[in-house]
Amino acid sequence: MNLQEIKQSRTCFMGKEIEFYEEIDSTNIRAKNWSKEGAIEGSLVIAEKQNAGRGRMGKQWDSPKGEGIWMSFIVKPVMSIEKIPQLTILAGLSMCYSIRQVTGLDIYIKWPNDLVVNNKKVCGILCEMVKVKDELVVVVGIGVNVNSKKFPDDLSHATSLYLEGKKLFSRESIIKSFLRRFEENYKIYIETGSLMNFIGDYKNYCINLNKQVKIIEGQQEFIGFVRDIDQEARLIVEKEDGSLISILSGDVSVRGLYGYV
Repeated sequence: MNLQEIKQSRTCFMGKEIEFYEEIDSTNIRAKNWSKEGAIEGSLVIAEKQNAGRGRMGKQWDSPKGEGIWMSFIVKPVMSIEKIPQLTILAGLSMCYSIRQVTGLDIYIKWPNDLVVNNKKVCGILCEMVKVKDELVVVVGIGVNVNSKKFPDDLSHATSLYLEGKKLFSRESIIKSFLRRFEENYKIYIETGSLMNFIGDYKNYCINLNKQVKIIEGQQEFIGFVRDIDQEARLIVEKEDGSLISILSGDVSVRGLYGYV
């Protein structure tokens, strides 16, 4: 990983402070600890390999050495706790733009926190809150399968940019593009306090929209049809009885009826 190239991303605050590790348990764990040590907003942790990477609901995230982007960054938004999941939406849209720009691949968003290509997962995002004295800090962890050439049999729903694009891609270019795009979007979001400037694009790239899905919440699940995504980035789902419900990301999983998407 060429850190000097990443530091040339021409951002105001994103990635101005970077910690790099050849191997680490989890970039999110380190970023949370770093925030308690006084890390500034935009501080970035990058690792070549994670031994305890994880996604939503505690699921393990495979993070082999040198094959992907395993990173976490710190933001300090002045906002209510209820709005924190919206940062996942913002990060996902920013990474979707960036991967499309660098690779030319048709990347889509699987609500709320995964990116997919050809109906297979290529990126996952995990936001975690940290209370540092009286300040709310959010750590955003991102894992992107960039140049992985194979996956374990139990990860049949996973793929990489290399497998889909048939060539190697620059991890540094993707990170640089993301840092610029996220910073730009984050500034607008903080100024407006709303996702209104982004929901239109999010809908365009959301692969769940106008499709039947299975909603899984704990031990319960039901089938529905995704009618819309509202201004708060909630999924508007029509149940089989015709009633409409809005779904927050939280601990809810969304699956296609016949596979991952």
